[in-house]
Amino acid sequence: MDQKNPMRWVPSLYFVQGMQFFVVMLIAGLMFKNLGVANDDIAQWTAALGLAWAIKPLWSPFLELARSKKLVVVAAQYVGAAGLGLMALALHLPHWFAAALIVLFLIAYASATHDIACDGLYMASLDGKRQATYAGWQGAFFNGARFFITGVVLKIAGHLEGTMGAVNAWSSVFVMLAGLVAVLATYNARFLPGTLSTEHSELTASGVAAMLKDVVIDFFRKPGIWRAVLFIVMFRLAEGQVQTIGPLFLLEARDKGGLGLATGQVADVYGWVGTGAFLVGSVLGGWVTSRLGLRRAMPLLLIAMCVPNVTFYYLAATTPQDMLHIGAAVGVEMFGYGFGFVGMILYIMQAVAPGRFQTAHYALGSGVMQLGFVLSKFISGKIQLALGYQDFFAWTIACGLPALLLLLWVPMPRKAASPEAVPA
Repeated sequence: MDQKNPMRWVPSLYFVQGMQFFVVMLIAGLMFKNLGVANDDIAQWTAALGLAWAIKPLWSPFLELARSKKLVVVAAQYVGAAGLGLMALALHLPHWFAAALIVLFLIAYASATHDIACDGLYMASLDGKRQATYAGWQGAFFNGARFFITGVVLKIAGHLEGTMGAVNAWSSVFVMLAGLVAVLATYNARFLPGTLSTEHSELTASGVAAMLKDVVIDFFRKPGIWRAVLFIVMFRLAEGQVQTIGPLFLLEARDKGGLGLATGQVADVYGWVGTGAFLVGSVLGGWVTSRLGLRRAMPLLLIAMCVPNVTFYYLAATTPQDMLHIGAAVGVEMFGYGFGFVGMILYIMQAVAPGRFQTAHYALGSGVMQLGFVLSKFISGKIQLALGYQDFFAWTIACGLPALLLLLWVPMPRKAASPEAVPA
């Protein structure tokens, strides 16, 4: 185990991980909305971008061919920095939307590859005790990146939009982000444990491919696995739609059924209120589940996942104008989201992952979870345009019911997994 102080590298490592993820999966959609792209195009293309995180388990074993995970991490961070810089240029091209999507695909796949190497480096550098000790710092700085992207970067974009126009504002933001990621990549090149050089691995590509085949076959031979997969997808059916269209609804003009907020106001309610409420909800959801056990807590967690749907329906039906009212509603929405989402993470850990290839099966289960999110994002735009905002959010309430019904049918763990059985 590397003896470098983890507090010198865990924060910077997971802050970059979160930044790259939230730029693609959150900021890109809001930017496209402000640049006049239709909701259905935003939903479909951001869903396509999200596939990078859904299918990353398929190439994650091949990264074992590279002995130096540090080299992969730092290289992926520099690629991400270059991609952010290219985004600033892409927005000024004649076919800017296509160019921006190409660059975002580059950032997304670099980021997904970074995630694999990042977690591998963390596990290889720390023993079990220190993995648990610093796990909280992982989540804190990953979610700190969420706050930074939505509460700070989005706020800056909103301010610049008023002085230099949307295109120049977002170009400036991406230049800033590119510089920040490049600085952090340089810092990580020095302070991450391990070496930037790599030796020839004893593993071969054919050997890794055979291992991957065994992992996938064993995964789908688990008793009740198809019911579990269906449950995971249904769990995210409403969430993916609401989390895609909800922020766009806040920006949409009032004469089109939205709340007509400025970019800076969305930054305030999502970056400050929303992130805080999400973290509180996540902590409380984890505490309740630890007390009740996953089997008994799951109905409460699923009901909590319906709170965002109901909250946005309420906002669409009443269209309040004061920010205190809107901010309180978004706080309730994100609290419910944070509280309920704990259920899916623990379900994969305790009901899907255990077995011969526990870590790999956790990665596959997480990929299925992301795939469910991507599929629901993909359909959300066209449904919203067909129904309008109020009826769309009523539809998402109905989409939350199948997962509740599936509780009677899906395999559930009889008891919580021991700490040793939970993947790091």
